[in-house]
Amino acid sequence: MKYGMNLLLWNGDIGEPDLPTLEMLKRLGYDGVELPMFHHDIEKYAWLGKKLDDLGFERTGVTIRLAPDNPISPDPKIRAAGVAATKRTLDCCQAVGATALIGPYHSAIGEFSGAGPTKDEWRWGVDSMREAAEHADRVRVNLGVEYLNRFETYLLTSAADAVRFVQDVGHARCRTMYDTFHANIEEKGLAEAIRRCAPYIIQVHISENDRGTPGQGHVDWKTTFDTLREVGYDGWLTVEAFGLALPEIAAATKIWRRMYESEEQLARDALSFMKREVALRS
Repeated sequence: MKYGMNLLLWNGDIGEPDLPTLEMLKRLGYDGVELPMFHHDIEKYAWLGKKLDDLGFERTGVTIRLAPDNPISPDPKIRAAGVAATKRTLDCCQAVGATALIGPYHSAIGEFSGAGPTKDEWRWGVDSMREAAEHADRVRVNLGVEYLNRFETYLLTSAADAVRFVQDVGHARCRTMYDTFHANIEEKGLAEAIRRCAPYIIQVHISENDRGTPGQGHVDWKTTFDTLREVGYDGWLTVEAFGLALPEIAAATKIWRRMYESEEQLARDALSFMKREVALRS
């Protein structure tokens, strides 16, 4: 396994002030980080890539789409803006040395129509992602399409949705990932959800039910780790937790109270938890 930490716990735009945090995560024993990628400064990402190389850190990226660049909008100009934004983000992934781009960039997060996805919206989403996947192949970055819970999106809200979407896109670069927080809300059976995703999973988000320290809530971790072992998963286990450090992230993730003692405590205990659960099944 590889053990990673999503840096949104600290910042939405990683730069020089975050170097001490990166050094702390390296001391704790993480293999890499998941970088927020909401901006398109190629030079800055190239600089950051060198810093991560110096630390010996591997990395993936995470991004989202919003209303102005929604890939399933009925407006073709907005859909085109979504594809263009994802392509620019993939260029930044190449610059920083990220091997995969994770996230719900299949549609605009927090945007709802009042109904489930239409056939047109599904088709627009598939077509947009296929174009993004073609660019991903050119820059040698994998796509990890993420399904969310029904309160954050409506296009992809289950493992079954994500797998069907990836199959419809039909491109080797287009894969999915598994997030324990969203699955805890949406799936009737965690084992079946993991088995369904298994042929396409490139990353697993380890996220507790309250977005706090993994292992200190009520997610069914035994079933989760047992099934990951069963399907032979041996990729990234990346901690995704959120706090109050960034007002815009707190507002988006609906975090209104502190869920942990400190960011370092969460990172330390999460890594120990993941390694312990994997070792139990080795």
